[in-house]
Order: sequence, then structure tokens, then C-alpha cells
Amino acid sequence: MEDVRVRFAPSPTGPLHIGGARSALFNYLLARRLGGKLVLRIEDTDLERSSRESEVNIMDSLKWLGISWDEGPDVGGSYGPYRQTERLDTYRNFTQKLLDEGKAYYCYCTEEELEEERKACLARGEMPRYSGKCSNLTPEEKKRYEAEGRKPVIRFRVPKDQEIVVQDLVRGNVSFDSNGIGDFVIVKSDGIPTYNYAVVIDDSLMKISHVMRAEEHLSNTPRQILIYQALGFEVPKFAHISLILGKDRTKMSKRHGATSVVQYKELGYLPEAVVNFLALLGWSPEGEEEIFTMEEIIEQFSLDRVAKNPAVFDMDKLKWINGIYIRKTEKERIIKLALPYLQKADFVSKKPGQEEMEWVELVVDALAESLSAVSEIVEHLGMLKSEEIAPENEEAENILKEDTFPTVVNSFWQKLKDLPEVKPENVKPLFKAVTKELKLGGKKVYMPLRIALTGEMHGPELFYIIPILGKDLTYKRLQKAVESVGAQLN
Repeated sequence: MEDVRVRFAPSPTGPLHIGGARSALFNYLLARRLGGKLVLRIEDTDLERSSRESEVNIMDSLKWLGISWDEGPDVGGSYGPYRQTERLDTYRNFTQKLLDEGKAYYCYCTEEELEEERKACLARGEMPRYSGKCSNLTPEEKKRYEAEGRKPVIRFRVPKDQEIVVQDLVRGNVSFDSNGIGDFVIVKSDGIPTYNYAVVIDDSLMKISHVMRAEEHLSNTPRQILIYQALGFEVPKFAHISLILGKDRTKMSKRHGATSVVQYKELGYLPEAVVNFLALLGWSPEGEEEIFTMEEIIEQFSLDRVAKNPAVFDMDKLKWINGIYIRKTEKERIIKLALPYLQKADFVSKKPGQEEMEWVELVVDALAESLSAVSEIVEHLGMLKSEEIAPENEEAENILKEDTFPTVVNSFWQKLKDLPEVKPENVKPLFKAVTKELKLGGKKVYMPLRIALTGEMHGPELFYIIPILGKDLTYKRLQKAVESVGAQLN
């Protein structure tokens, strides 16, 4: 088998977004599945928008997801440098080769002239493309344009009447007509190479065997294949993975969850849950199971199970997966993740002592089962600590109107108020004691107490909730509940 070398090549113009993270993950999975190498290359030729801050954010986000690379700007490698701005001399050498061979040429057209050409194409019902106006300039014409102060770009000379076939490992063969492309810019007027040009040179010199990227890059591929051929490079294998759509089948946007990886981290999503979710965006495992570790995904991953059709970003599914991982994760980790949210909301001090940490542990015990993201712990706790609660619906109200309700509440309170310490292990036996004393079924005891204390018919165990509320707030809620039906709390 050939040496498998794949790459993830982000532009450091902002944080790593979820679509980019999926591309990075799929490349990582393929490399690890086939015993290959993953190269991280930084495409920073957008000088105005690129920043080292974004580069660090991208690397940190990948590391958080558990995606490691074998070569890159931070770890080095045999095919560096791994930032495009550090490879400009390399691009210049190949550009000169193309110019010398007549496969590229200087273009002096102004923005205004190009806009006129674009409008003319549209008026004829044609796709806009460059006319080739500067493709055969005389030396005198070049001098005149330069005397006018025009700074040329360099265009690639696209061969006429050529069928360009992209042999795609996901989509099969996709054909393009070279006549519909037009001579395109490979070097801008400031000497910086364009994406379609630099990426070919980099992928070839770095011996990239498989180029796996999002479907929106498919239209770039015929241009890149032409450059491979013009430079005498071997064309790699391409695999264009599906678009990601929102749940309403429209283009992904922030309202669907198209946000940065770091924001998911800040919201309390676990990296293994995000990886699990991303893997299922455009790839399907063999069975019905949907929860996988990274190692299990690597073991199953193959390009023949990568879908052509758009993947749907379902935020509810991400929350469901994350909730499963929260419940599977050791409590100490969730406590550590929850603490900053509780501190920010002033439930816990900046330097909590042992008593506060025991309370945090209690909160996590009570609420972890209900969380789809760790940050939600503040919302759940806020509702618990609120002075004002009410039955959530008519069914809950009717339970408070049952004849046995005041008796149940009074029996329970008499036992609770005498406890020296309100801890789960002390509170839990009280419910059974009430059922035994009043000769009632468990539901006749638990349900009215739950609604009196939380307003809701379902939720965390009451023996966790009551220690969180404390005796005073528990008393106030029970008192208010019995008063609402014309009774008193003794």
C-alpha cells in the first residue's frame, strides 16, 4: 500500500468552526485507520485577516478534540515549512517555470475592466470568466501598462477543449469542461499566490496522497488538476465530503449551530461527545449504534461509508449525545467542569472551601442526569433556588389538591426538621418512613412532595434536591404549597 499522507490546511482568519473541525476529524480518522500521517498546514496568505492568535485557537481546538498531527508548524517535519507565508520563494520558482513555458502570463487588466467583462458575460447569459485579453501581449504593450502604474497579476493559461475528470473517492468521476473555466489568477499583484495555486504546490511537495475536504471545494478541483498537470506533478486522490445543512435543510448558519469549537467547549460540551457527533455528520457506521469512542470510530472508518448527500446538523442530537457522555463520565471531572459556571453565577466563591465543594458535589449528583451541557447546571440550579415556584401544569396542580397532601407534607416536615444534618443519606429514609406511617403507596408520597418543592412532576431525586435547598427554603416551599390548598404546615 502507498504511504497515506493527508492534510488539514486551515486559514487562520478566525476560530476553528464546526465544518472545519469535521474536515480535520475525517482526515485524522483516515490517517489513523490506514496507518498514515496527518499534516497540519497553515494557509496564511490572506495577510490582512490572518493572525497567530487564530492559528493558536485552531491548534488548541484540535487538541481539545483529541486530534493530533504528525507534521506541522509546531512539531516540524521533513516537508516544511508548514506556513504558506514561509514558502513564498518556493512558489516564485514554480511561477517562473510556468511563465517561461508559456503556461502562465502577466495580466494588467484593472478591476473596472474585469467588471465590464463580467457584466458582458452575464448579458450574454454566460458564466463570467476571463476573456484572455492579456494572454498574448507584446513587450511594448506590457511596457505601456507598466508606465501607467498598473501592477499585474499572473494568470494560468487554461488549455482549450479539454475534459477534466475528477476521480473522487466519494462521488465517483466528475467531469468539467476547460472551456468554461477561463484563465484564472495564480499570483496576485502583491506577489502572494492564490489558494488554488499554492495548495497544489504544497500538496505535491508534501507528498499528500489523499485530499479530503468539503464539497464546496469540488469546483476548485479542475483548476488544481490543470496546475498539477502543468507542473508535472502527480495528482492525488480526492474525496469531497458532503455539505452540512441545518435541521431545516437550509445552509448552515449560527442559528443551526454553525459556531466555533471553542464556543462548544465554553458551553460545557465534552470533546468526546463533539467528536462522536461530528463523525456521524456524513459518515455512517455499519450497525445501529451511535455512541463511539475515538478508537472505535478509527477502527470502523472508511471512505466507502462517507455519504454524498448533505449531512444534517441536528443540535438536539448533539445535546442528546453530550448528555450520554456527561452521565458516563466520572463525577470528579463534571465537578471540575461545572465549578467555573457556578462561580461565575455566584453560587460558589472564587476559592471554595471543603464545605462549598461538598455542596458542589451534591449539586452535580442531583443535576448531572438532567444536563445536556455542563453550563446548564446554572439554569437548573437557578430554578431550584428561586423563591417563586408553581405547579408546571394542571395535572400537577390537581395532585396538590388530593386529600392526603397536607398530611403527607406535615409528616415529612416533622421528620426533616429534626435531622441534625440535611444530607442525601439522611433524607432518603424519610420518604419510606412517611409511606409506612401513613400507609400510603410511594407515589402518593413522592409526587406531591416533588411538586411542592420543585413544581415539576419529574426531575432529580428529592433526597438530593432537599439538601441543596436547605431546611429554610424547603420549609418555605412546603408551607406555600399547603397554604395554596387552605391548610397549614405544623
